[in-house]
Amino acid sequence: MVPRGKRDIAQEITDIIIARIEAGVAPWKRPWRTFAGGRPRRALGQAYTGINSLLLWAIADCQGFNSQYWMTRKQAHELGGTVRRGEPSSPSIYFNTFSRAGQPTLTGESSPVTIRFMRSYSVFNCDQIDGLPAHYYPQPMAHQQAEPSQRQAAIDAFFSPIPIEIRHGGNRAFYSPGGDYVQMPPKANFLTSDHHATTLGHEMAHATGAAHRLAREFGRRFGDKAYAFEELVADITAGIVCSELGLPPELHDNHASYISGWLAILKGDKTAIITAAAKAEQAYRWLCGWSDPDGTAAGGRVPVAVVVEAG
Repeated sequence: MVPRGKRDIAQEITDIIIARIEAGVAPWKRPWRTFAGGRPRRALGQAYTGINSLLLWAIADCQGFNSQYWMTRKQAHELGGTVRRGEPSSPSIYFNTFSRAGQPTLTGESSPVTIRFMRSYSVFNCDQIDGLPAHYYPQPMAHQQAEPSQRQAAIDAFFSPIPIEIRHGGNRAFYSPGGDYVQMPPKANFLTSDHHATTLGHEMAHATGAAHRLAREFGRRFGDKAYAFEELVADITAGIVCSELGLPPELHDNHASYISGWLAILKGDKTAIITAAAKAEQAYRWLCGWSDPDGTAAGGRVPVAVVVEAG
């Protein structure tokens, strides 16, 4: 048994994510389809974010859990529930800081040094707990694709206020850093408008990394793998968008070619998936920050410019 305090939680998380990718199931693409409501949620309903969202998605998919709710043993008890004997817990991580005295200077003074650390605590999916209120035990989702029109209002409300130019035409989807625009094939070329929106979410995620937005730079840390890492961030961001809007998670086919690059990064750096999840969360929050909770344009900001389709 690993001594308490010596648990390598970053490596455990990375191993879980790698195992799901190698099994052909990226945790940010499929597991949320097994239950209604999008992301994993805490006992009081708050959605998990960042690496916890990916981690609990992966565990739910692997274990076949239908409930999107997770809680500690104490929380289960307070709600009248009991964790079944022998049920394994899952880690949920949090970050914190503490200060300690730094090295003294020539004058004998020292400045405090802030240390950031990561810890974990144990949670259980509500499928592992008996006696909870009924809403913690939803029925599994019926695997039926909703008509695009059922989601179109939410799609439009999410994307329309974002101040990034979208051009339609040609047969490629990409973000142009030089022109600062997203290029999309004509909407009619997609199987459904849901698939169009899913691909748009991926390319919009790339656009958030521009220097005048979130200024993502991975070159110094990941070297020649920086491009693949940016694709990983965009893919996770698109998965979050899909989850929140209820869209199908499939992206355009060529993204599968990045999987080997993602695995090389994750196997070489146990904290890479934590960084990717944090950057994806930041990108998603930037994108959704342009809309109010009711889906209307936020704060009088300039709406997205849309160029007429060019055939």
